[in-house]
Amino acid sequence: MIELEGVPELVDPVMVAAFEGWNDAGDAASTAVAHLDKEWKGEVFAALDAEDYYDFQVNRPTVFLEGGVRKITWPTTRLSVVRVGGDKPRDLVLVRGIEPSMRWRSFCNEILGFAHELGVELVVIMGALLGDTPHTRPVPVSGVTSDPDLARTMDLEETKYEGPTGIVGILQEACTHAGVPAVSLWAAVPHYVSQPPNPKATLALLNRLEDLIGLRIPLGDLAEDARAWQVGVDQLAAEDSEVAEYVQSLEEARDTAELPEASGEAIAREFERYLRRRDGGGGPPQAGGHATDGGERTRPPKRQPRTEPGPGPEEPVQEQRQEPEPHPGPELDEESSGESGPSDSSEDRED
Repeated sequence: MIELEGVPELVDPVMVAAFEGWNDAGDAASTAVAHLDKEWKGEVFAALDAEDYYDFQVNRPTVFLEGGVRKITWPTTRLSVVRVGGDKPRDLVLVRGIEPSMRWRSFCNEILGFAHELGVELVVIMGALLGDTPHTRPVPVSGVTSDPDLARTMDLEETKYEGPTGIVGILQEACTHAGVPAVSLWAAVPHYVSQPPNPKATLALLNRLEDLIGLRIPLGDLAEDARAWQVGVDQLAAEDSEVAEYVQSLEEARDTAELPEASGEAIAREFERYLRRRDGGGGPPQAGGHATDGGERTRPPKRQPRTEPGPGPEEPVQEQRQEPEPHPGPELDEESSGESGPSDSSEDRED
């Protein structure tokens, strides 16, 4: 039984979740939720029992000293709540943890139990994948859902993916079957510089979340960190002619694939975001799922589909491969860029 003593009644709550591991290339998604928790001073109200869901030989507990006393931190998933004030307040329930090792259906049911008790109106699950995308271009972020009505009303892509999935895909489907509106946001991380952190991908996810739920998110130093990250990768790539040539080929492929409609949508999104920040915030999406500012500005039109076969929920970005095979392009050396896979120990991933 779920008991939520001490948790206040929430206003139009949205649950935002991210999980470290297979679905979190460059730690971009989990860092985004951690940023929300830090900026809005989230208060943890629940933690799932680590014994039920984690293999401690895969995700080991850590020992630390506090005041000379040894303590243990167990890998788990924690839930916190943040109160977002302003003219149109809206509260967030943040779910942050490690992808569970076992009992995924029970895990999702427990998360949904909290969502039900708190009156959550929408679940947004963030993830990040490795893709053939250049670090010099805006980070592609796709929003996908299994709900056709939600796809239509919130300008999202309806997923058609078939293949191996992670906890993000399982939780989204569990929400759909439980009748809880759910969306996944996916950011593409360049596979040749995949080590965490990736503040540029984190920033892109938060911007897309801001558009989706109609809240102004304080970004802190993320924009500056993203610029510094790109400058650093530029310098590393310039030192290796093979990498520089490969990045140029990705840039050309990306620029060729971009449609005029997509560019127009990006401009509209940026202008809408500027107006919202200038006005000091924005309310939650109006009925029908379209985010507005003062009832006058609506979300940009839905992007036109690409001519090539569209990817699914775990591969929402066209640049991402469908097979977990090594990428043909070069990578920055291990000393400067880390390993080519996501931050966890998984050898391959669907994303």
